[in-house]
Amino acid sequence: MRTFIVLWLGQLVSSIGSSMTYFALTLWVWERTQSTTAIALILVFYQLPQVAITLVSGLLVDRVSRKYLLMISDTASACCTLSVGILAATQTLQIWHIYCIAAIIGCFGNIQSLTYSTLIPLLVPDQYHSRASSMAAMVSYAAGIVAPAFAGVLYPKLGLWGITLIDMGTFAIATVSLLILPIPQMQQLDSSETVKHIRQIWREATFGFRYIAAQPSLLSMVMAMSLFGFLNQMGETLYQPMILARTGGDGQILGMVVAASGVGGVMGAIALSLWSGFRRRATGLLFGFIGTGLSRLMLGLGTLPLVWAMAQFGTSLHSPLIFSSYMAVWYAKIAPTLQGRVLAADHLIGIVIEALAGLSAGVLADQVFEPAMQSGKGFTLPLSAIVGTGRGSGIALLYILIAITTVLLGTGGFAIGRLREVEDTMPHGSDYKE
Repeated sequence: MRTFIVLWLGQLVSSIGSSMTYFALTLWVWERTQSTTAIALILVFYQLPQVAITLVSGLLVDRVSRKYLLMISDTASACCTLSVGILAATQTLQIWHIYCIAAIIGCFGNIQSLTYSTLIPLLVPDQYHSRASSMAAMVSYAAGIVAPAFAGVLYPKLGLWGITLIDMGTFAIATVSLLILPIPQMQQLDSSETVKHIRQIWREATFGFRYIAAQPSLLSMVMAMSLFGFLNQMGETLYQPMILARTGGDGQILGMVVAASGVGGVMGAIALSLWSGFRRRATGLLFGFIGTGLSRLMLGLGTLPLVWAMAQFGTSLHSPLIFSSYMAVWYAKIAPTLQGRVLAADHLIGIVIEALAGLSAGVLADQVFEPAMQSGKGFTLPLSAIVGTGRGSGIALLYILIAITTVLLGTGGFAIGRLREVEDTMPHGSDYKE
């Protein structure tokens, strides 16, 4: 557990720098485009290349030193971030540069996130898996507390170049922590096995999908999580442009709301690490869906910064419960030697879902809901009493619909026996034979 905590602290510091850069990029793109789609495309370009690389990443994680994979992926991502700063400093940065760099970072980030996920069962005893998962979920939320505030204050003074330099400093800290840690390795294949697996590369790469399909309960959980992931990613794509639109591009208000989101995530992770969650993980998953949906409904209906902050706090408060409940099942039911490929398959499904969600959210907001609500005519007239007709009202309406659907998903999930009883019906991963 000690090794995991040191690694976790290094990732936390690095995440703060990365979050500052992403927040500054969001402000930079909004200043130049005033477009939800333009912001959404950053994430879309980050995710799409991962569709091609995820299955290969799963093979690498199961076959190559995980310490080397973390070092290579972190270094490549840091170089890409530095290139953004250099382009900004020379005043040659274009939006398409950001999209291209996001795609490269996405490939290496895919390897990094998969590798990090599979380290938990190797570094942490079984009884602490939920706690470790909640700590892992805490990283991005803890960064979300301080990063937006720092970036909101420093961005006008330092610009993207200054923000990326800070990011490089946090990367150096994470690298040092990684270098000094003993990271366990899986047993390496001998040369004859390597040739065998090269010949069967397609079967190896698609193993994770076959494993999931062979477990009906696991498949039902993946489907439920995929539906939630689509709705959740739409919400994540929309809430920042909605706030910027409704506040005239006020970065400080947005920073306050994002920071509240970070506080909620950290509080949820701390509570979960002390409590360890529901005995039945599926119960925690579904209650998390419902709580997230209700919090999003509050944000969509709200018109004041304080209400937005409270709503985002509530949304993030439930995230550790959702993701730790989900991952605890994977860690308990899938053998460590299979986790790279199986988690890669699940990760690939999530990438496709989230990319489609982000792109759909941007297009629907800019091309359908915003024009309809700002016209104040036809079927939108009665809805204007709820969300108004000014800038951001269409995004708010779309956000409310997403929130309601999320609540329905959570409540409806309790009626699905295979999902509700996934831990009882699914055999342990060690019983599975390839």
